[in-house]
Amino acid sequence: MSWKLTDRLAEKINHYSSFPATGVSLRQMVQFGQRPNPGTLFRGAQFLGEELPIRLAHRVKELNNLPDGLSEMPSIQKVRNWYAQSFEELIELPRPKIPPQLRELLIKAQRRDTNGEHYGQKLLENTENPSLAGEDYREITPQKKKSINSRRYFVLVDDDISWSPEIHEYNKLFTKCLSVIKKRHDPVVTTVAQGISEYKHSRQRMQIDSTIQSFLDRFYMSRIGIRMLIGQHIAINEQPSTDNYVGVICTKTNVRELAQEAIDNARFICQDYYGLYTSPQVQLVCKPDLNFMYVPGHLSHMLFETLKNSLRAVVELHGPDADNFPPVKLIVAEGNEDITIKISDEGGGIPRSAIPLVWTYMYTTVETMPSLDPDFNKSDFKAPMAGFGYGLPLSRLYARYFGGDLKLISMEGYGTDVYLHLNRLSSTSEPLP
Repeated sequence: MSWKLTDRLAEKINHYSSFPATGVSLRQMVQFGQRPNPGTLFRGAQFLGEELPIRLAHRVKELNNLPDGLSEMPSIQKVRNWYAQSFEELIELPRPKIPPQLRELLIKAQRRDTNGEHYGQKLLENTENPSLAGEDYREITPQKKKSINSRRYFVLVDDDISWSPEIHEYNKLFTKCLSVIKKRHDPVVTTVAQGISEYKHSRQRMQIDSTIQSFLDRFYMSRIGIRMLIGQHIAINEQPSTDNYVGVICTKTNVRELAQEAIDNARFICQDYYGLYTSPQVQLVCKPDLNFMYVPGHLSHMLFETLKNSLRAVVELHGPDADNFPPVKLIVAEGNEDITIKISDEGGGIPRSAIPLVWTYMYTTVETMPSLDPDFNKSDFKAPMAGFGYGLPLSRLYARYFGGDLKLISMEGYGTDVYLHLNRLSSTSEPLP
């Protein structure tokens, strides 16, 4: 039986979309995951049980109100229904009946955490939503605003408490619900891309305008945040913190190791795509012991995509039959605030007029764009060698998610430098769309 968005559910979604989201920082995620016990995990589930429906509701509302008929595209409606279904599953998940004594202990833990007294340390406060004063949140009253912003991502609860079976069972049930949602949303990026293709075909457009570009930035940034919170909660529930990992976050991410892995993967794909005996070399300059707290999966994605672009530019400028290619350089610098990675190539550069276009979704210099399979089941969007026009825009969102950035400087006729700035302080809260 196919799922359907009812009027009653649409009303609930509209109600939830009137509330602001609550930003979470990388450091907060690690603080929460370092000492998980059933009570801490339960309070984390409570937070996500309120936070995720708000984020999902905002996206459903936006998907329903896109300009120029984009909302009517079949693939966009499919994604909207996925978000609405996930919203419904979260708000209708049965809440556990907690014994009065445990309820009191959890409330006391909340109070201690709010005052920063738990375990003798001052805990980081959540950041107020920077969009609160904007158009989307005009209907928030001062009382409602205060109650929403008092919600915390995590509450540290004492370890020496005997937790009731209801708490254990709810933690399992909630984690299972998140796993189902995560799997359902795996093909969202490619399905939205399919929707943009449908839109361009139906409207006979070559490119998308700035309004749709802004929507895609907001939508994909929100998706990164939702998947980060879901993935982190599932990982903490399913496996204990080991080997410098707290959920999907590595407290000592080794930059050189990840860079070398990305180099090997990008060179292999380049060789395969162009039928080369050997692809251009990549010179890596990085201290072997340079590490910082980050999500290795995000960094791998950004490095792979930017390296792939540089290798492609070099091969296409010099031709696949060239005897040798100028090397691509990957240089990593360590500052007090940022880890900065520069990827330099001699691939001929980009005309100055075309630089804004490289940040545009679905912009590609490939003559024949590969076909998009809406059922493509990948959690991230990794195109083969080129052709979808998602590599740079998505990589910039990944960089910005934890307070970094991705910038591009090009010398037409020579080559391009890409600068990847990664915030090593880990205290920046999520940019909420």
